[in-house]
This record gives sequence, C-alpha cells and structure tokens, in this order.
Amino acid sequence: MKKITLFGATGRVGKEILNFLLSDGYSVTVLVRSPEKIITSPNLRIIKGDATNFKDVELAISDSDTVVSALNTDGQHTLSLATPNMIEAMVAKNITRIITIGTAGILQSRIQPELFRFQSTESRRRTTRAAEEHLAAFNMLKSSPLKWTIICPTYLPDGKLTKQYRYSADFLPLDGKEISVEDTAHFTYDQLFKEEFAYKRVGICY
Repeated sequence: MKKITLFGATGRVGKEILNFLLSDGYSVTVLVRSPEKIITSPNLRIIKGDATNFKDVELAISDSDTVVSALNTDGQHTLSLATPNMIEAMVAKNITRIITIGTAGILQSRIQPELFRFQSTESRRRTTRAAEEHLAAFNMLKSSPLKWTIICPTYLPDGKLTKQYRYSADFLPLDGKEISVEDTAHFTYDQLFKEEFAYKRVGICY
C-alpha cells in the first residue's frame, strides 16, 4: 500500500485526486496553507505549511514513498520555488516517484515540433507567464534523478467524470480542445500504479 504526499490538495484538480486516494483507502499526507479547506479522514495527515519552504516540504514527505503535485502557479513563482524543494527533499529521502500536473503549453507543438505549444501558433494564450513557470518545473524534473511524469491537460473546465479520454506522450492528441478537472484527476490517480509514462509529459484531452 502506497503512502502518498499530495501538494496542491486545495486546488481544483488536487481536491479530486485527494478524493480518489482517500476513497481507495490510501494513506495521504497533504501540505496546505489553509487546513480548514481540507476534508478530514482517518487516513489523512494534514500539515499546515507552504511548498516554497523547504522544511515544510521535507516534513510533508517524511513518511511517504510517492509524491503527487497538483500545485498551480498562483500567479506567482510557486512552481519554480517549490519544485527544487521537492526534488531535494525526495532525493535525500530516497523517494523516486513523482507525478505532477502541468499544462498542455509545455507539450511539443504538432505544427512546429521544435517548439513548445505555448511558443507556437497552436497556442491562443495571450500571456505565457504560467506556461513559463510550468516549463521551469519541467526542466528541473528532467534534470533530476527522479522518476517523473507530468500530466498536461488542455483547457480545464469543471465537468464530470467520464473515464473516457485520449492521451499521448509529449504531444496533445490531435484536435484536443478540453478535458474536465475530474477526468484529469482520474488519469493522474491511475498513473500511480503504472510507469508507462515515466520520464514523459502526457497530453490529455477528449
């Protein structure tokens, strides 16, 4: 039975991942700034803190064997500050597996494969700030000794759980437009038990 640390548990995707984990009886530790936003469960250990603080991260992963991060950018530099903390703490504790939520912007462009999607004409985003944060996190993980997977959803509305979606390593499936928060969380949860996409970004959509 895996012991899992989840970062970003109060976010849209993080909440759904947490529900999957607790529903199946996993032992979960979450590091959150606002514990009052988290449901309680006998299998849940809640630590108040911030992933941009190394000591908080170190404490959060101390009793786990797998890390899942659903942290978003928060309009700040959360990812580029938190990711090196996770890497350093995991290496020190000999924890190798990490699955994170990224963005389709850091997948390769189908039109211009030498570019990331956010750098190409595929992207309709007016700003690249969030994608650049996700890219920084990707580069850090890629340079680390960890066994990483980055789940890269496209447009992410609230919806419903269908368990019917398409996915592809390094590229967004052709003509992918959106994927629900719930299905993104389901695919992420499913990757905890597989290594098909170890050392890969995975584009996911309907």
